[in-house]
Amino acid sequence: MLTCPICQAQLSPVDNGLACPANHRFDRARQGYYNLLPVQHKNSRDPGDNQAMVEARRRFLDGGHYAPLAKRLAELAAERGPLTWLDIGCGEGYYTAQLAELLPEADGHALDISREAVKRACKRAPQLTWLVASMARVPLGDASCDLLASVFSPLDWQEALRLLKPGGGLLRMGPTRVHLMELRQKLYDEVRDYDDQKHLELIPAGMRLAHSETISFPLLLADAQARADLLAMTPHGWRASAERRAAVIAEDFEVTVSIRYDWIEKGSAR
Repeated sequence: MLTCPICQAQLSPVDNGLACPANHRFDRARQGYYNLLPVQHKNSRDPGDNQAMVEARRRFLDGGHYAPLAKRLAELAAERGPLTWLDIGCGEGYYTAQLAELLPEADGHALDISREAVKRACKRAPQLTWLVASMARVPLGDASCDLLASVFSPLDWQEALRLLKPGGGLLRMGPTRVHLMELRQKLYDEVRDYDDQKHLELIPAGMRLAHSETISFPLLLADAQARADLLAMTPHGWRASAERRAAVIAEDFEVTVSIRYDWIEKGSAR
């Protein structure tokens, strides 16, 4: 399934890595992942989340605060029964590992542009194929996936269409308008609203929304470390003022968690 990020030819195992017929070679890292992000495809020296953001997300998610979200994501994926799947923008692997647990017989892949994230993620489910790669140039073949998972992640819709088999689909998980509203109200004088259905306008021809549902629940943040980590793992960690961030960390408060799941199918071949 893997393709060369330089010439798009098929990659095959060789020694402790992968190679294509043009002899572009990619070693398997000690932690167990493949780096398929050539330097010419990088926008910075180390793109994606840095170590501090990755560690904050790991601590927060391992604390179980978003456990119901991950559980429902994995259930929805398992209901589709994919033989091959890819988590696009897997981050530090919390959601990916739960997908893998409910899809034990499927061929699973996961990628992120952040090397720091993938280094930690691949420890959660070593049986998967872990990749450092660009979401805009996914190094997998055309029509190679039954299911794509996209969790709080930007998405290249044409890449999704290319990667999916006919009848396969994209399982997208993202925030609703009221997600973390109380946190945003503490951080900003004016809370900017956003359209949680805007992504539906971007669905390309050949794909359609087949299912949508929402999970919402109150979350009491009674631990200063959890509040600090939530800030650090979101854009609010650098958008808001230092004074507002310190005030959020200082006191317990309850926040609304509200997440939307969409299953967007690719049409079957005629």
